[in-house]
Amino acid sequence: MASGGLNIIKNVIPSLPESERKIADYILDHPKEVVNCTAGELGALAGSSSAAVIRLCKSLGVKGFQELKVRIAGDLVKPVEQGYRDIEPDETIQSIVQKTTSNSIQSLSDTSELINNDELEQAVHVLLKAKNVHFFGIGASHIIAMDAQQKFLRINKGSTAFTDAHLVATLIANADEDDVVFGISFSGETREVINVLSLAKENGVKTISLTKYGQSAVSSLAEINLFTSYSNEAPFRSAATSSRLAQLYVIDLLFLCMAAKQYDETVQYIDKTREAIKFLKENK
Repeated sequence: MASGGLNIIKNVIPSLPESERKIADYILDHPKEVVNCTAGELGALAGSSSAAVIRLCKSLGVKGFQELKVRIAGDLVKPVEQGYRDIEPDETIQSIVQKTTSNSIQSLSDTSELINNDELEQAVHVLLKAKNVHFFGIGASHIIAMDAQQKFLRINKGSTAFTDAHLVATLIANADEDDVVFGISFSGETREVINVLSLAKENGVKTISLTKYGQSAVSSLAEINLFTSYSNEAPFRSAATSSRLAQLYVIDLLFLCMAAKQYDETVQYIDKTREAIKFLKENK
């Protein structure tokens, strides 16, 4: 059963206009009532309007109020989740291990609910056709870019992961018509990533973004948007711990979906690269 409606709302509520935020707040406070409401009834209960309910659904990225209700109904039958928990002064190692594990699982679960299968399918199609994929991210997002590059190179897909924006600009200027620029920014507002995607758009190069859920400068520039969850972050997690795991998870999804569509070729490429690496280890 579809779920994730409440998670989606929590992710985008800070950026909603007042009329939509009133409805979003009401949904979070009264989810059981909402699944039996019409758009008009919900608008009245929240002190807003049915038109604002429809606008909210658009802001949330769902196809309509019916889909939102189905997702909320799915949330209501799920087991209660612990949510994100922060560490405390002088906390025991055992407790930190337990909390970190729980937070990591929560991050992946939340992100899985935000996956748009159509967008994922479109991204896989574009990446399979690409001659080269240019991954670009700054700071912690560069770690994701490098992970993606090594995965793609293992299956003979040309890819780069530079941090030098001038080098990336050179790649974009000489890009093939099927090349892809893949911008990674958790906030969606990293200036360097915005500039690179703007240049790619100016040069007619295909673009994919990976950001936190919701509208951002980066996602608005990209043709295909992939998202990770953002809600209920604990303060110490601002050091890109959960966001990094969620981003790696999305890269894994892309890689495995691509592998499934060209399974025999992928197996051959991975076997060949494994043998090459084995040769290097045996001839140190």
